[in-house]
Amino acid sequence: MRITQKARLAALGVAFVYAACRAENPVLSVHEYAHPKVVRFLGPMPEPETNRFRPQVIHLGRKLFYEPKLSANGKVSCATCHEQSQGFSDGVALATTGVSGKPATRNSPALINLAWSNNGLFWDGGAKNLESQLLGPLHNPDEMGQAIGVSLDKLKADSTYRRAFEKAFPDQQVSITNLLQAIAQFVRTLVSFDSLYDRVLRQEAMLNDAEARGRNLFTGKCAVCHNGPLMTDNDYHNNGIDTTYPPIHDGQPMGRFRITRKDADIGKFRTPTLRNIAVTKPYMHDGRFATLEAVIEHYSSGIKRSTTLDGKLPAGGFHFSAQDKADLKEFLLTLTDENFLKRKEFHLD
Repeated sequence: MRITQKARLAALGVAFVYAACRAENPVLSVHEYAHPKVVRFLGPMPEPETNRFRPQVIHLGRKLFYEPKLSANGKVSCATCHEQSQGFSDGVALATTGVSGKPATRNSPALINLAWSNNGLFWDGGAKNLESQLLGPLHNPDEMGQAIGVSLDKLKADSTYRRAFEKAFPDQQVSITNLLQAIAQFVRTLVSFDSLYDRVLRQEAMLNDAEARGRNLFTGKCAVCHNGPLMTDNDYHNNGIDTTYPPIHDGQPMGRFRITRKDADIGKFRTPTLRNIAVTKPYMHDGRFATLEAVIEHYSSGIKRSTTLDGKLPAGGFHFSAQDKADLKEFLLTLTDENFLKRKEFHLD
């Protein structure tokens, strides 16, 4: 979706208010995590009525995101599978870093701009919002594998955490609701809108010839699903990676069907953002493609026919030329936001 000058002028600005938490790395008010010139394309950052942003809650949520006490073996945290340098993904197809050591059944998705995710989370949309999504990895015996009650007892036994919860929440309680709200608030601050491509949109930079050709190709072939400032339509599609989708592993290869039980949703998976795509490999819900070149080749020659294949995709692929493939990759590389990958407000040390 092309951003017009009229849209830029009509969009809302974003206020800057620094938080007062200085004991560790600075914690900013939620809007300061995003580049205001680009966030205005989308309007103010959404926040749930029941979980309004507060700097003290974000500060606590960041600590909890990196806290291994929330796992059964005391070694696994949210950050174990969501590393900042990799766009808050983990760089492997199916993680084995959970408490059981068994491979996960789906690839760890990147955590980018999820404040604007309004149509379900997980690859199949099995969670309505971040607060409910967090219950999955916390409980899962192959991920963090610890009962919430045990996690709460560990936090209550820590005087630093007790004080942090008291400062962050009106009820001053170390509770399941407050635990989930704190981590969810931090994850919503993981905002990325300062890549080379964003600077081009802000008329602060220009693409080179290869990148510009790649952008034109992307606009014609890819932007139907990977569109707008978010680089995703927040919807579910069958992109032709398989011809059949068997009901194994609790139906997870069946995609959106596992949730809706509608035949039309078999093989449909959530459209991931392409922001920071160069560092969030491997790709697809099962991490089957190790490189960007492999992904591009899939869309060029590997799209498989099935009854629910998205109508915008031709079975057999788009048949890109060698130049097309090279140019498309060059454009995708412009979506890397180096500041996001290093920003000190997103880590503890």
